[in-house]
Amino acid sequence: MSGGLRPLTGGPLPRAVRPLRRLLAGRADTRRRTAPGVGEYAMPAGRRRALSAGLAAATVVTTASALWLGLQVQEQRAAEQRRQDILAAARQSALNFTSLDYRRYDRDSGNVLKGATGDFKKQFAAQTKELTELVARNKSVSEGQVLEAGLVRSGARTARVLVVADSKVTNTAVPKGEARTYRLQLDLVLEGGRWLTSDVEFVG
Repeated sequence: MSGGLRPLTGGPLPRAVRPLRRLLAGRADTRRRTAPGVGEYAMPAGRRRALSAGLAAATVVTTASALWLGLQVQEQRAAEQRRQDILAAARQSALNFTSLDYRRYDRDSGNVLKGATGDFKKQFAAQTKELTELVARNKSVSEGQVLEAGLVRSGARTARVLVVADSKVTNTAVPKGEARTYRLQLDLVLEGGRWLTSDVEFVG
């Protein structure tokens, strides 16, 4: 084979091409190694969709829970505020009822009527003239102080409260004063955004 084509299995040309082959082989190998690597760490589309759906569901649950807790807190705050409003109205009514001064009876009886409604207001107003004469004749002074107040029951627009009150009473019979303790049961109704006393009863 001295005068024909020389095989590409040896000689200068194969030796010159060999580095190129290694380079090409290296690039090819690099691409092959990279591709599986990407395939191993890339998340499949189905799994990505499932993960997105799971995150969305978790977000919905978390949001719903937060809203529910928020509503519960608001309801508790509203209930507590309502309770405080009822007790405050009952305390003030009891204080007005046990704080009377013959020298300012028009003002004091007016305070009672401002926090009253229904039959209690009508009855108290009807007796105002007689009571004015009575306290003036006896020079009666009653200085009330509310000690305790507790909610017995309450509905949407009605409530009952027990109040314990002290009062120092002076009049012509006891000029030096006499301490008295009252237990009052007050029924209240919600009218025009205010809790008003509809009935007062001494229970002890």
